[in-house]
Amino acid sequence: MPSYTAPAKDMQFVLHDLLEISTQDVPGYSDMDAEFTGAIIDTLGQLATEVIHPLNMVGDRQGCTLENGVVRTPDGFKDAFDQLRDGGWTALDAPEEFGGQGLPYLSYTIAGEILSASNMAFNMYYGLTHGAASAILAHGTEAQKAKWLPKMHSCEWTGTMNLTEPHAGTDLGMMRTKAVPQTDGTYKITGQKIFISAGDHDMADNIVHLVLAKIEGAPEGIKGVSLFIVPKILVDDEGNLGARNGVSVGKIEEKMGIHGNSTCVMNYDGATGYLLGQEHKGMRAMFTMMNEARLGVGLQGYAQSEIAYQNALAYALDRLQGRDVTGVKNPDGPADPLIVHPDIRRNLMDQKSFVEGARAFTFWGATMIDRAHRLEDKDADGLISLLTPVIKGFLTDKGFEYATAAQQVYGGHGYIEEWGMSQFARDARIAMIYEGANGVQALDLVGRKLAQDGGKHVMAFFEMVKTFCKENDGDEMKGFVAPLKAASKDLQAAGMYFMQNGMKNPNAALAGSYDFMHMMGHVCLGLMWARMAKAAMEGLKKDGADRDFLEAKIATGRYYMARQLPATAMHLGRIQTGPETIMGLEATAF
Repeated sequence: MPSYTAPAKDMQFVLHDLLEISTQDVPGYSDMDAEFTGAIIDTLGQLATEVIHPLNMVGDRQGCTLENGVVRTPDGFKDAFDQLRDGGWTALDAPEEFGGQGLPYLSYTIAGEILSASNMAFNMYYGLTHGAASAILAHGTEAQKAKWLPKMHSCEWTGTMNLTEPHAGTDLGMMRTKAVPQTDGTYKITGQKIFISAGDHDMADNIVHLVLAKIEGAPEGIKGVSLFIVPKILVDDEGNLGARNGVSVGKIEEKMGIHGNSTCVMNYDGATGYLLGQEHKGMRAMFTMMNEARLGVGLQGYAQSEIAYQNALAYALDRLQGRDVTGVKNPDGPADPLIVHPDIRRNLMDQKSFVEGARAFTFWGATMIDRAHRLEDKDADGLISLLTPVIKGFLTDKGFEYATAAQQVYGGHGYIEEWGMSQFARDARIAMIYEGANGVQALDLVGRKLAQDGGKHVMAFFEMVKTFCKENDGDEMKGFVAPLKAASKDLQAAGMYFMQNGMKNPNAALAGSYDFMHMMGHVCLGLMWARMAKAAMEGLKKDGADRDFLEAKIATGRYYMARQLPATAMHLGRIQTGPETIMGLEATAF
């Protein structure tokens, strides 16, 4: 059976050596010293290791069941959710006025990695609630906030997002769910939504659905969509639960993975709903939730790689197979451990260098969200908007790739369910699809985000990389700066190709968008690794330094720069071939 341990030492390195959060000017960061963040990681990590992770395989094998209109979660989930709730973990970054602890968003990100890695399906019940509460906080009236948020932050009530319909996935303008205004200011919501994660369960007293629908007479397409709060159980003005609303579960979807999470078909039959935000401005409100969800999904991608890597490494250290070609390393045994073999090392180094780079990238992104929200920093807001599709798309693509790479370390045992490795691959696979499939993320990046605010934010990103390279262009950092500079030039060349050709033929940009997203992901991880190498080198100069950890950090970074970052040249070559090879075949010839 797999195991999980929160990577406390690496998390602390990213938070305090790389990002130096306690010295930043973000309100709340001065309190997040190493002792404080260490307490979060250690305490939640213990709960994850001892309570939540042992249920991961239970959830995968049992799944959820629908009984008399109510979804039953796997054995142990409800008790574990009670422990998570009772520990205050669901309200870390929620505003104090609505029952939260008022910590920065970064605290939620730290907790999110631990919970997602230990049990992705379980954590989704809480993660979706956090996103729904964020949308209400950003767009709700004061009365709505007071009514819904305290119990959502405590997870006494959980939340969902309802977008997709059987005939309308990404193209939300095609939706048919309708909202009919009532004389009391409410709406009657009628329609069907599919793929609704955590759509129903037995772990909370109420479920607060955020539902996209069209008010009668609304404009056609996406401009006519509004967002509504539709609770499973109606709530009076004093916050007391009342009658059951016109909301029901049609069925639970049979899925490839995340079996412990109830993915439901939801039926709305004249259900009472409350407008959230303005009429016909539902997508603006929903994107508050979706953008947060996309960052959380990117985190899920590398978190599944983290737990898969932990177990693959343990197996490679323990499993005896063959002899080291350079000389016997285990003379008292019949064979040497797997880890002596270069191809196993390559596989593990691919995983390790990705996970640690992805963690730094995601935590850095969380600091930008805090700067945007707590300091109203427009530059930080613009930069995280640019990088959100990269975090979601690149980290989930690679997260799945390296979850399967970890499975490969086990050989045939990796394909046998009792070892648990296939679950990480199956669970990671959904992250490439939901909250906007990764092809859509690439289109968003190239089609919208590059040109946002006149290209200001992508130019700021290039300048950030250029400045770092210029300031650190010494012999000690040469193995990091030179590859980063080359990769950044590849990325800029791709952007120039889009500018020169995209106006004449939009397919010239769109056909290369997926490659561009991966190029930018590599450059972002390259920047993180260069910064981490610098921090590690500085750390080695201090008394009492953990030399083994810091030297391993530098060596892992050198691997990424030498073996992974050069992929930008391949992606640039693909982009510059143009759209003809992609678009040249007639649809009937496929």
